Amino acid sequence: MTLTRVVWSAAALAGASSCHAFAGPPHLRPNLRAPVALAPQPTRLAPSGPKTRLAVLPGLAFPSALPAALKLKGGAGALAPLAGAGALLGTGMDRFFNEAFLGLIATVVLVRGVASVSKAAANKGGEPAEAEDAGALGLRWRFLAVFWLFRLSDWLQGPYFVEVYSSKVLGATGQGLGVDMIAKLFLTGFGTTALLGPMVGNWVDRYGRKKGSIAFAVFYALAALAVRSESLAVLFLGRVCGGIGTSLLFSAPEAWLVGEHGRKGFPGASLGKTFGLAYFGDSIAAMAAGQLAQASASRAGPAAPFTLSTVFLGLGAVLASTLWKENKREGSTTEAAGSDSGAKGASSGGAIGKAWQAMVADPRILMVGAIQSLFEGAMYIFVLQWPRALMSVAQDTGAAVPFGRAFSCFMAACMVGSSAFPWMADKKVAPEDSVSVMLSVAVAAMAASAALGHTGLGLVSAAFFAFEACVGFYFPSIGTLRSKYLPDEHRSIIMNLFGIPLNLLVVAVYLQIERLGTAGALACSTAALACSLVASLALGLTRRRDEAAQLAKA
Repeated sequence: MTLTRVVWSAAALAGASSCHAFAGPPHLRPNLRAPVALAPQPTRLAPSGPKTRLAVLPGLAFPSALPAALKLKGGAGALAPLAGAGALLGTGMDRFFNEAFLGLIATVVLVRGVASVSKAAANKGGEPAEAEDAGALGLRWRFLAVFWLFRLSDWLQGPYFVEVYSSKVLGATGQGLGVDMIAKLFLTGFGTTALLGPMVGNWVDRYGRKKGSIAFAVFYALAALAVRSESLAVLFLGRVCGGIGTSLLFSAPEAWLVGEHGRKGFPGASLGKTFGLAYFGDSIAAMAAGQLAQASASRAGPAAPFTLSTVFLGLGAVLASTLWKENKREGSTTEAAGSDSGAKGASSGGAIGKAWQAMVADPRILMVGAIQSLFEGAMYIFVLQWPRALMSVAQDTGAAVPFGRAFSCFMAACMVGSSAFPWMADKKVAPEDSVSVMLSVAVAAMAASAALGHTGLGLVSAAFFAFEACVGFYFPSIGTLRSKYLPDEHRSIIMNLFGIPLNLLVVAVYLQIERLGTAGALACSTAALACSLVASLALGLTRRRDEAAQLAKA
């Protein structure tokens, strides 16, 4: 189960009463049509009176006498464009998230602009900046072309995940799927990834990362096509295919990139830039996918975005097959050629065992694994709970939550974080140290989210945006750390082993969600982030000790 599906499933399941039925007032039922940033909305008239206030933005007052005063002063013409812009932004929570989106995009531009100016100032008067290797640039764009297509296809399957299963009518009784059954389908992907992930990782390392990336497209296409079936068995089989595809998506392409980068001997800074650009573009792909999903679903129903995703999966597979050269762990060709089917099974278990031994023998790998498992576990818990948190705030104002606009803001916040990562790298900040700073901010943001509750939309959203910015910084950071510490011969296996505690944490919290509540779940997320911070600080200390030991030897 990928982050895409978790985000939108959480938004839909949040509308269920006690997770048993889609019930409640219409304004509490999420509109999962797609992330839309600034689409014009019908203007809702506010109550009349001497002052009109936005309920979710206390303190901002707009005297109703102002238009008349401007008209007397001859300023009505100047007010007209502002009135048109205000209508475009909407009112209430729509307006809040539209304005937040614009502010976050402006922050992205500012961060990238400051980074460019800072880099130019650092090069001024000194040695000219060394041009990046043409081969490294070529590798970057060959990877990104495939990665972005794969991620776009993943995001396309997210917005209508719940709706497509809710539309199913099974058996002669004509009974539809309830929330309990949808939740079981939802958790099937998590379970499959946890159980089969290490074996999938071994297959990728042994037979090839390029083959693994193409296999992702095949399994994900099967999962997408399965949603058109009215058979419950086929629907569950599709979720199993989706779980296998998730393991492949989050290991094979990255393993291919890092392996190819190492074989060519390109500098590590180039790899960090590639990761930063990959996840910056991923946020854009998410917003574009929301628009495409809405357009296709409005024409052909909730299964249409899944079918559309197979087009991008096919394009990505074709590009991978033509632009990528195969790479795999050393000695895997001889292994495959010299073993029968029984030996292959033993070899698979032996490879996973060796990967485990490599992890235990190097504490730095365990620290990287702890950072990844705990942070991503906290992230998945958060995306299961943010819709409920916003709905709690909305109950105080009587407004409907614009989930699509909130999601667009989250993606813009991610872009802030992914833009800050290369800036820190250019300043020669070690990734271990920058991750520690990011995790400190993430702990504070999540703790605030858990504590604020119904305090107000502005404060709660600010905490959410800060955490999402940390998410944007996290992904290129963890990719850089994995490329630095994970041995290439076991890279995909270890990445999937990291996913086991992650999935167990998410499922454990999900199963206890009624007892924990939103605040309790976010408190669990805060605790996981705090433990991740401890692991990050330990990794940074280990790095400094290793560097000191190397200097002493020199």
